[in-house]
Amino acid sequence: MNHKINKKVKFINLGSIDYQEAWNYQTKLFDDVVATKIENRKRQEHDEEETENYLIFCVHPHVYTLGKSGSEDNLLLDEKGLKEKQASYYKINRGGDITYHGPGQLVGYPILDLDNFFTDIHKYLRLLEEAVILTLEEYGIKAGRIEGLTGVWLDHEEQVNPRKICALGVKSSRWVTMHGFAFNINPDLDYFKHIIPCGIDDKAVTSLQHELNRPVEMKEVAIKLTHHLSTLFEMELFE
Repeated sequence: MNHKINKKVKFINLGSIDYQEAWNYQTKLFDDVVATKIENRKRQEHDEEETENYLIFCVHPHVYTLGKSGSEDNLLLDEKGLKEKQASYYKINRGGDITYHGPGQLVGYPILDLDNFFTDIHKYLRLLEEAVILTLEEYGIKAGRIEGLTGVWLDHEEQVNPRKICALGVKSSRWVTMHGFAFNINPDLDYFKHIIPCGIDDKAVTSLQHELNRPVEMKEVAIKLTHHLSTLFEMELFE
């Protein structure tokens, strides 16, 4: 059965939004795309509906999220500590362990039907990382991958002081993706001290501001990043 290819991707900037609210929003879009795919299986080829694709950017208030394969022991705060830090905590349905989201961090949720692009989750993750690596290159920062670990790292080759600047955690079903990446632009890095980020206790976390020693405009980074994402995925972004 030939799938009707649709490389158009609707870009949605939700701004600053509560984690649960954003999760509900992306879940609804994800469920709708999956439902279209299920319906398409019952249709004749010429009656098939194109599946929609979305790229959501947002920022969350302080929140810790724990993935399916994560350990609660990696959260180092109790309820009282969370309250003091004005942070919330959610167990969620993506892969990966614990991570932090907060102001100054650019969060991206691509909801893509990979049947429109390529059906390879490994390649999908690598291209998300590549878009961040190319964005950092524009700021004169050399970044890359560390074997066996997802995300984007600085000092990834010599690993004298390897530090993560972007975390990844995704879920996919019927080749439809949700959740995504968290790129540290200028967050308060102290919030990472209250978790064992991604369950890795021997590597640091950093941000673009920390590395450049100056604040960076979030919007500027978002423009560069969307350019690299659309090029790498050969997607046609529209608002």
